[in-house]
Amino acid sequence: MLERFFIRPETVDRVRSSWVGGAIEQYVTWLVERKYSSRTIHRRVPILTRFGQFAWDRGARQWKELAHHVEEFVVGWVATRSNSRHSPLARDKIAKDARIPVEQMLRLVCANFRGRGRPHPPLNPFVDLAPKFFAYLSEERGLRASSLKLYGHHLRKFAAYLERIGLRDLRDLSPPVLSGFVIEMSQRTSWSSVRNGCGILHVFLTYLYRERVLRNDLSDCVEPPQTYRLAKIPRSVTWDEVRRLLNVVDRRTPTGRRDYAILMLLVTYGLRAHEVAALTVDDLDWRNERLRIPERKAGHSSAYPLSPLVGQAIVEYLQNGRPQTTDRHVFFRAVAPQEPITGAAVSSRAAHYLHKIGSSVSRPGSHTLRHTCVQRLVDAEFDLKVIGDYVGHRSAASTAIYSKVAVEALREVACGDGEEIA
Repeated sequence: MLERFFIRPETVDRVRSSWVGGAIEQYVTWLVERKYSSRTIHRRVPILTRFGQFAWDRGARQWKELAHHVEEFVVGWVATRSNSRHSPLARDKIAKDARIPVEQMLRLVCANFRGRGRPHPPLNPFVDLAPKFFAYLSEERGLRASSLKLYGHHLRKFAAYLERIGLRDLRDLSPPVLSGFVIEMSQRTSWSSVRNGCGILHVFLTYLYRERVLRNDLSDCVEPPQTYRLAKIPRSVTWDEVRRLLNVVDRRTPTGRRDYAILMLLVTYGLRAHEVAALTVDDLDWRNERLRIPERKAGHSSAYPLSPLVGQAIVEYLQNGRPQTTDRHVFFRAVAPQEPITGAAVSSRAAHYLHKIGSSVSRPGSHTLRHTCVQRLVDAEFDLKVIGDYVGHRSAASTAIYSKVAVEALREVACGDGEEIA
């Protein structure tokens, strides 16, 4: 594998003669499989050979001992490649250039090595008194992993608040403490985030009372902001803006072909971002011209006729944009590492093109195009039940909000038929 990237035989020999040469070759193979560029490999291999020699000079003789020398190597690397004129940000960049390849290689060849990486906060900040809370959420309430992350996010905020006010034990919770948290949250976050946080805290307090952690049920002390059903209207764009959105995509590049296929799926079927990201080649039934969407938010699956335009866009990406891989997902990252695209990336790409055409819609993203798809069906006078089934709504109440944007019907009501009002 090394011969593909280093022309001089003495360079290859020098790498292989290193006592970590086998680890370096494994790492290079890993980089190639994930479509890292030749430039990246050329830059990282010399760093790894220097790290191997650095650890050897300090007594390391087994790969598992390499982890003890990472921090010292990074500090020395920064010291020899920076000076007083470098900013702290520039020094951090030099440190990352050395740390990333070393830690990636060690994670590959040392089973128990984790490295620094990105800090991952604990999912359950109250593990001491409520260790089984997240098991309760997943097993008894049936929540998905994305919902569990949301619970962890809001509970960490609650834990940080309790630490700031000096309350160390959940058993000392009181109504004033809970009210103070809700007030503080409402001053820093949006209305929808406050509503979600209050709902999550309500569930958490109910669980603590059930498990006898709390003597009294304090869940009713958490008052979410007043909500009014159907108070808001969907955030959609006009069909003319959809045409401009699709026309602005540069389909000459692999990224453009991928994004065009994603946008076509979003606006044609009103799919959610995670449903597009989870799409596999097995969900495309070319023989019967069907598109299958399994495991929707409501817990069911849907099957659609495969639109010729959508099918053409997907084929163009599969043939001239999708990387060669054994993974069955349809859409992949355009840059290394070669991995399936995430739901967040799908929404980000939709927002990118909405910004590019100058759309003024609030909170642009993949859900904007989902709303646009439903708006189009409402304008075509489809029944709301049919529309709800089409986009995968669990109940009719989820679709009812779109009755407010039935523009032609509302215009007739507003104009009336000439009768006087009694």
